[in-house]
Amino acid sequence: MAGSKILIVDANAASRKFVAETLQKDGHHILQAASGKEGLIVAWRDRPEVIIIDPVMFDLKGEDFAIRLRSDERTSRVFLTALSSDPLPARVRSCMDAGFNEYLVKTAQAIPALIEMVGRALGDTTAVKEGGFLIAFMSAKGGTGTSSLCANIAMNIARNQPEARIVVADLVLPIGSIAEIVGYESKQNLVTIADMPAPEITPEFFREHLTALANWHFHLLAGSPDPENGSQLKVGRIGDIVEALKASYDFVLLDLGRSLSWFSQPLIEHADLIAMIVSTELGTVTLTKTVWEYLRSKGVQAALLYTILNRAVGLEGLTKAEAEKIIGVEIKMAMPYLGGNFSLANNLHQPIASKFPQDTASVVLKEASQQMVDQARRLRAK
Repeated sequence: MAGSKILIVDANAASRKFVAETLQKDGHHILQAASGKEGLIVAWRDRPEVIIIDPVMFDLKGEDFAIRLRSDERTSRVFLTALSSDPLPARVRSCMDAGFNEYLVKTAQAIPALIEMVGRALGDTTAVKEGGFLIAFMSAKGGTGTSSLCANIAMNIARNQPEARIVVADLVLPIGSIAEIVGYESKQNLVTIADMPAPEITPEFFREHLTALANWHFHLLAGSPDPENGSQLKVGRIGDIVEALKASYDFVLLDLGRSLSWFSQPLIEHADLIAMIVSTELGTVTLTKTVWEYLRSKGVQAALLYTILNRAVGLEGLTKAEAEKIIGVEIKMAMPYLGGNFSLANNLHQPIASKFPQDTASVVLKEASQQMVDQARRLRAK
């Protein structure tokens, strides 16, 4: 988008000048800094939409620069790319782990790639909600059955909307769980896709290459298979992946688990609907209240919430009314206690509605999925 602010941080004056003049031709407002510390001051003062930095700095490592940006609310979501004089794979990995969105090495081919990347980043920043409906599943604490509900609700949305294309993306770190629930065995997952060259992560790729699960009626982007792979995930690519999924599918369901981080928070804030999963345990309900108050302070409206009370571990615990009073939001659906049925269905890699079609939970899941679709559509239409 012309007129956007772009900060270039590079100790090499000639390199900085060349990049600035190139981007100015597209109408961008260019800010410059010759050191990491100066770059931080400019970033926090002027709030650029994009920051381009050579992480090889004399006063501040690029990784430390990224960490400080991500830990400050003013710049936690800025698009950060390296245009680096260090081509070593270890440096690429450490920068991506620190919070860089992209890493380019200074070569003759870098500038065209940089121009394309900047255009894509600014498009993401300024875009209104469009493409497929984005539904984010999250909880304040583990053990609430978030992943199982995400998969089963996705299956019911697909059944209720047979003409729609549905995808579930498991973004839980350091290890995903939906692959195990649905019986997915392919080697393709979030980590391998994020490791692909950026130009290959396209809507066409996701339309053609994600596995379709016949019994579940949706496509799956599986999560990290283990903590070691999870530690190698290029987290900065997740935003681009989600945007490509939205351009490829009618409904994109994200399993975020209990993640509330610099990469998941923008996804939550830009979702068409937020499925907040709550257990009946007092500690979880109290944590949910804290998370909701934080999201509300960031501008998230209560209308975006679809809160589900899930009796995942037994009949004990708070009632729906008691949980509502503590959290301060309406609970839209209360899941009945399933005993061992949920675990049995998961172990058999089957949806609840297929394994136990007459169970009350199957009826509740069908109703909840339709309500969520209707709520998302109403909100998008406003």
